[in-house]
Amino acid sequence: MSLNRPILIATRGSALALAQSRQVQYHLQAAFPGERFELEVIRTTGDALQTSALADTGTPLPKGLFTKELELALLEGRADLAVHSLKDLPTELPEGLTLGAICLRADVREVLLYRDGVRVAAEKNPVAEWTPGSKERSGFGPSLSLEDLPEGAVVATSSTRRSALVKALRPDMTVVPIRGNVGTRLSKLLQDDGIDATLLAAAGLTRLGFDLSPKGALRADYRLSPAQRGMFDPPPEGILGTILEPEEFLPAVGQGAVALEIRTGDSEIGTRVKILNHFNTQQAVMAERSFLRGMGGGCQSPIAGYARVVGHQLQLRVAVFRDGVGRYEEDKAPVRDAERLGSRLAERVLAMAPS
Repeated sequence: MSLNRPILIATRGSALALAQSRQVQYHLQAAFPGERFELEVIRTTGDALQTSALADTGTPLPKGLFTKELELALLEGRADLAVHSLKDLPTELPEGLTLGAICLRADVREVLLYRDGVRVAAEKNPVAEWTPGSKERSGFGPSLSLEDLPEGAVVATSSTRRSALVKALRPDMTVVPIRGNVGTRLSKLLQDDGIDATLLAAAGLTRLGFDLSPKGALRADYRLSPAQRGMFDPPPEGILGTILEPEEFLPAVGQGAVALEIRTGDSEIGTRVKILNHFNTQQAVMAERSFLRGMGGGCQSPIAGYARVVGHQLQLRVAVFRDGVGRYEEDKAPVRDAERLGSRLAERVLAMAPS
């Protein structure tokens, strides 16, 4: 039976948040044509801090800054569900709220992004005057890996996990902070001679209508229709990218997954959103978040984790970084034992941690 009113979907206003919320809206509208689903754009504390002076200090933004205003809208009845990138969502939800669905997970991998060396060479001004402290603009060829970057290269990221992974793989490299939405970060990469590369989630690039050409050029996704491409700003020209596999660069807990948060006990909305729940994704991220939750009581180190269903087993691989060294652990369990799998790995890591 129809609710006879619009169902309000709370979302952040960034291009990426809107893209994934519109996907949720589209699928819900297709499944329930008798309902009307509307987006309610809410500015979060994290969005404000991205554009404030704090964005340039390198101080990590605490969890919850991108979610708490959306959750408040749910609790106050100003929205019926909230769409989150799961990796932004704290493992402990406010009282009165629950996860109604976890959508099919997108690509969990990371992308190493850098300037196109051919384009950089073509743009160099041979009569430009050198100034003290300036650095010659770098550019590289296709299929660049982290190992291929020159000694002392500068990678820009404000993720403590990405920073720790980069430093563990290449202690000689420098990591500097970078904030802002995806478009802002790509523009900074092109314009800032002091940055050689940055790292972004493949899922985010895909949701913004980007992909990589066979030669690694970042471009508008050719598979989209002209109308679909028109919904996104094209990426800036002159950027190449290389996909980093999870075995090489372990993703964040929940990376690539979209969560739908609702009020506890709201059966009307819960019945509708559960149609978007993807069981294998749900179990995988439950294991990852259980590990992260288990580590919360005794470890402030950067953490990575990725679980996937293989046959009837759930395989979880995690990493915890301390003093530039990463400790990797993995385990497996029946798919329905997801939470126990994560907590068991957390107990193992904490038991072996130095006092």
